[in-house]
Amino acid sequence: MLQIKGLTKRYGDTRVLHRVDLQVASGEFVALLGESGVGKSTLLNCIAGLDDADEGRIVLGGVEVGALDADGRALMRRERLGFVFQAFHVLPHLSVEENVALPLRLLGRAGPGAGQDRVRMLLDAVGLAGLGERLPAQLSGGQLQRVAIARALVHEPALILADEPTGNLDPTTAARVLDLLLDQARRSGAACLLVTHSQAAAARADRVLRLTPQGVEAAAAAAAAAPAPA
Repeated sequence: MLQIKGLTKRYGDTRVLHRVDLQVASGEFVALLGESGVGKSTLLNCIAGLDDADEGRIVLGGVEVGALDADGRALMRRERLGFVFQAFHVLPHLSVEENVALPLRLLGRAGPGAGQDRVRMLLDAVGLAGLGERLPAQLSGGQLQRVAIARALVHEPALILADEPTGNLDPTTAARVLDLLLDQARRSGAACLLVTHSQAAAARADRVLRLTPQGVEAAAAAAAAAPAPA
């Protein structure tokens, strides 16, 4: 589903990503660890076509992201991606239910019937049943994060990109959200790339990788290569 080869990204003279190689198969749940500032969020933004790489290729479902124009990238995100942003990016003037339904509305699948049922099912799954009419300003940070997760899953995307999706959640709710992400990947065949600092979240993944200044490597290999504490 996702193939990345030789991805390099710079901001001015500062190199953020260097020669990143990564593959995620349909139905696979991959966790990506890494120190703060190593470029994990930048990598997700490049995959989603929100940022441009300086070198390398990103191929999503057989389509090279870098070859798409702005409209093509927007259409790709609308149809094939579910993105859980670390900063939530919910729309303040829309209700919780309207925020979650937004991807369906853009695809012409919202409204009474299956679309509305799926919105309510996901709100229940993330623990927000009964809060659909509230505005984002009436929610806590943890609740906003769950709105963002439900919105990313509602249209059953082929690829889920999740940037610290459990960072504002208590352990019980975090486990519930991870169950939902795993179920989505298994049931619909979606690929899921989870960026996290949580070892508990990473332990649920099929593979655990680590992003370093030199690229991506298996987390076990990265740990073995790390110097022993003094």
